[in-house]
Amino acid sequence: MTPMDRRTFLHRSAGLAAALSFPGCHAPSLGEETWFRISLAQWSLHRAHFSGDLAALDFPAKAAELGFSGVEYVNAFFMDKAKDSQWLGELKIRATDAGTPSLLIMCDREGMLGNPNKKQRGKAVQNHHKWVDAAAFLGCHSIRVNASSTGSAEEQERLAADGLRQLTEFGAQANIHVIVENHGGLSSNGAWLARVMQRVDHPGCGTLPDFGNFNLGGGNWYDRYQGVEELMPYAKAVSAKSHEFDAEGWEIRTDYPRMLNIVKDAGYRSFIGVEFEGNEYEEEEGILLTKDLLLRLGGKGRESA
Repeated sequence: MTPMDRRTFLHRSAGLAAALSFPGCHAPSLGEETWFRISLAQWSLHRAHFSGDLAALDFPAKAAELGFSGVEYVNAFFMDKAKDSQWLGELKIRATDAGTPSLLIMCDREGMLGNPNKKQRGKAVQNHHKWVDAAAFLGCHSIRVNASSTGSAEEQERLAADGLRQLTEFGAQANIHVIVENHGGLSSNGAWLARVMQRVDHPGCGTLPDFGNFNLGGGNWYDRYQGVEELMPYAKAVSAKSHEFDAEGWEIRTDYPRMLNIVKDAGYRSFIGVEFEGNEYEEEEGILLTKDLLLRLGGKGRESA
């Protein structure tokens, strides 16, 4: 049994399905009724991917089925395909056929871009080159990376900025941005990551503010609203993280009206990606709850708070 009445969810989903079934009708996620467009982060379906129930190549079609107008990939689901032009070509065709533009690739497990060892730092930068190439081939605008390092906060800031600058300069050759998510450790400190952006000082390097990833470790959390506000000046994508909902469909951990006002006030008018990570719902259910909440608030300004 979940916090939201299942009958309410099924009724809402049925309405969406009915709307999609009529010629010329589609879910209002394309910007007609919202000041942003809505994309789907592949991680929202990680259980389906890891179980084998959903192949990576089928992700664009699934996103379209759920009413999304853009897709955000995660390299963990196709780690061995970064240089496979045939496989990437098929993925590109499927995204085009589904009407879901490829927006970015979230990249993990390729080394620390802020590694204190210069040689290892350079290797991490090199490891990301193939994902820049893959992103360019797919028509993405960015790859999402991590600003991980070790040492004092000031030392990590310098090291992370060095690795990011190197990778950004490479990405710029292919018109691919390098964007950093608040993703644990010091990167979840909004002020620290903003300073890293300032130190990189390159228009091709930016942030991907995530509504929920502000765990500093050791039981300490950074204020999520302050963090998103600090990261929005550099944002080239935004992640609407969700976990739990109440009976009226409001996300429990994050004040979505407040968060969306922060994003809107920053002048951001591009895609907001749904990234559902909850365990109380089936993945597709949680995804639709998040999307419904964004649509509920998307046509409103400060009055939605």
